[in-house]
Amino acid sequence: MKGLLLRLSALDPDAATAVRVIAHFEALLGTTVDATALVRSTAGLAECPAGLELADGRTMRFGPDGVALPGEPGEVSGAVALAPAGRVWLERPGGPGPLDDLVLEWMAVAARMPNSGPARSAAPHVADPALVELVLSEREAVQDRARALRLLGLAPEVPLRVVAVAGGDADPGVRAVAVLGRSALRGTVRMAGVGPLGVALIQRRDGAASPAAELLEVVRGDGGGPSGPGGPWATARGVRMGVGGAAAPLEAGISWAQARAALRFAVADDPMEAVTDHDALGAVALLADIPPERLRAQPDVRTLEQVAGREGGELNLAALAAFCRTGSLRQAAAALHLHHSSVAARLAHVEDATDWRLRDPQDRFRAQLALYARRLAAAG
Repeated sequence: MKGLLLRLSALDPDAATAVRVIAHFEALLGTTVDATALVRSTAGLAECPAGLELADGRTMRFGPDGVALPGEPGEVSGAVALAPAGRVWLERPGGPGPLDDLVLEWMAVAARMPNSGPARSAAPHVADPALVELVLSEREAVQDRARALRLLGLAPEVPLRVVAVAGGDADPGVRAVAVLGRSALRGTVRMAGVGPLGVALIQRRDGAASPAAELLEVVRGDGGGPSGPGGPWATARGVRMGVGGAAAPLEAGISWAQARAALRFAVADDPMEAVTDHDALGAVALLADIPPERLRAQPDVRTLEQVAGREGGELNLAALAAFCRTGSLRQAAAALHLHHSSVAARLAHVEDATDWRLRDPQDRFRAQLALYARRLAAAG
């Protein structure tokens, strides 16, 4: 598509724009798009107000900035009727543009689709990576980021969260779809691959609650599907996810940075720690600001590396992590599917190597910080 656009641009700028129009609506038709997202994205594409009248008489209008417009239509420069009732239109001062007929015909096709009813949560779907990168960028102009949000069908006034997905052998965007597509994520979800990571933009009109719990359901294999070879946990093996905090859409880069920081704390193939929520980390997130080489040089981290290098060392550290996380020998054993006496023996090995007394809250806190620091040093 990119090569075709370049060739068409050299021959006929309008032809290149027509291909962009068609590609935009074909992408919409491949998703569960609601009427609100359709009108908002069309207004952003056409760079003028757009409107839709439903068969039951309800109308909606959005300006090119993605903001809902009240009242009756202004100067309607072009319209297409819908059957059995309703219409779509553009409001362009000075008369229709050269490609407005094409935009309206495709808008009408999308509006006639059965899933283009009143606004509701849209199913997760793959988005244009270039648009997602534009939304996440802090270097691009505000108006460019706002237009990218509109084209993605995201509201500029509703907070969003960014989820970073890593791991597995598949393309990052494909991996994100494979995992997040199994989840019961509420709201509008747009997914794409950005460099080596999968990215999801999540927007919820009923609040900015973190999706971490819903993602953990998938990772743990209890997200409603089978847990066998084709179940959620099989799909999520090797995957890590970091959840950024809620941010204004035009400041999505902040949530993106937080998601990548949280991702460094996540542990692949651990159904308890494969998803990390930046908000839940609290002050611990500040560890991510320390250069990896300084973390590796820290004495407690070096001690844990020595423990890991011994026979059964990684299993001993897994027991340590579970115990620090739960604060209970029996809960740690249940999380690791081991007998509590086995976990106690592994913790004893760690205590012998470190001189920590893990029943002491101060030593346990120190051990948890060292585990985080070792994890961050390894993640780079």
